[in-house]
Amino acid sequence: MSSWSISQVAEHNSAKSCWVIIKNHVYDVTDFLNVSFEHPGGPSIILKYAGKDATSAYEPIHPPDALEKNLPPSKHMGSLNPDAARTVIQEQQNKPKTKDELRVLAALKQRPPLDHILNLADMEVAFQENSRAFTRFFFHPRVMRPVSQCDPSTTILGFQTSIPVFISGAALAKLGHPQGEANLTRGAAQSNIVQMVSSNASLSYEEIMAASAPSQPLFFQLYKNVNDDIAGRRVRDVERLGYKAIWLTVDALVAGNREKDICAPWQMEEMESGKPAYYVEPTDDTVESTDAGLGTAGALVANDDRDMTWEKASHSLILSAFPHLEPVCRPYLGSGKSPSFPLLSKDAVLAAEAGVEGILISNHGGGIERGTGEFIWLAVVTILTQTIVSLDVVKALCLGARAVGLGRPFLYAQSAYGVPGVVKIVNILRREIITAMRLLGAQSVEDLKPEMVERVDWQTLPRSRL
Repeated sequence: MSSWSISQVAEHNSAKSCWVIIKNHVYDVTDFLNVSFEHPGGPSIILKYAGKDATSAYEPIHPPDALEKNLPPSKHMGSLNPDAARTVIQEQQNKPKTKDELRVLAALKQRPPLDHILNLADMEVAFQENSRAFTRFFFHPRVMRPVSQCDPSTTILGFQTSIPVFISGAALAKLGHPQGEANLTRGAAQSNIVQMVSSNASLSYEEIMAASAPSQPLFFQLYKNVNDDIAGRRVRDVERLGYKAIWLTVDALVAGNREKDICAPWQMEEMESGKPAYYVEPTDDTVESTDAGLGTAGALVANDDRDMTWEKASHSLILSAFPHLEPVCRPYLGSGKSPSFPLLSKDAVLAAEAGVEGILISNHGGGIERGTGEFIWLAVVTILTQTIVSLDVVKALCLGARAVGLGRPFLYAQSAYGVPGVVKIVNILRREIITAMRLLGAQSVEDLKPEMVERVDWQTLPRSRL
């Protein structure tokens, strides 16, 4: 392969010939600008780094093997020559930190000690309806029952877990910490809980599996690609690596309108420039697109299959590939509505006929649902309530859930503290779940019954300020 100078790479800085430098290697990414390729971030972000070093922008959100898997060898142009490599490294070292990077560094210096963190209430401020969904349920505890030996352990799809909580699939953990999902994997191993790995993880599936302990169960959350061949390869890869279950996500066909996510790049640009952006009148009659885009989260599902059916999932994609794995479907549950959905029940029947081993119920923000029959019913809370996270877990178990998944709390914990942060969250959850179980009169998870909770649909009046 050839070696290149900075000036030679800089010549390829247009849509006709777009080269970038990543970790001192030169790549021709012109094909990624093609509309038919459907790069999740769009062509503009690639062109921003045309002819330049793109390492700092590329690494946090791409697995290390992304270019090897998606770019033909003929487009791997070679390496920088020694002088150019030294220049790039020197520029990276001398590059002034952005205001956002300085903010992160300052925040890291102001982290409280781990032993000062006593609950999870400050980890997330949830949307109001997701919080209220659990506050409608009140406990009916039993008394005079032996609870000195209280065991919160259970199994999920036959795999042992120390508490009825698992790490939900959540994307791009490297945005918060260089080790990313590996922190979650190692923390789950130390705490003996199950981790679900996202299709959009910032580490490769191989790297995450390599970080796991022997016999540690890892599940895989599958966002089915519109290209059946790509989806099939992904399924075969995770099966070969030893993932124990496939969780097929079916409630995120299109991106929701996540305004904070979409606005984040603008806010960071304004923070850096020190001045807000204003509308500029066009100089001619050309009307430029005013589409704000999908945001980071929306871009991740841009290439998902919007024509999925139970037949397609069960016969052509998963079950026929390796029937010894347990595909788990994830139906949609609307935010703020009653957990009694006739249509959801019909989908559950279709899921059972398709051969799934369980159903994970989510609205990507918090939901609960009663289940009957031979299913392993799961509930997931990916965005926490405001103050009573562990009590919400116990309420979900009383209502029939097998376990509860948490996403963002674990992401935040690993971002700030790495592996110790993940372990700390599990310790907090274990202590608070055991306390709630003892107060309810339950020695084990199996003792948590539907009659121990009651739904009350009334609103408390605001207190008088007089």
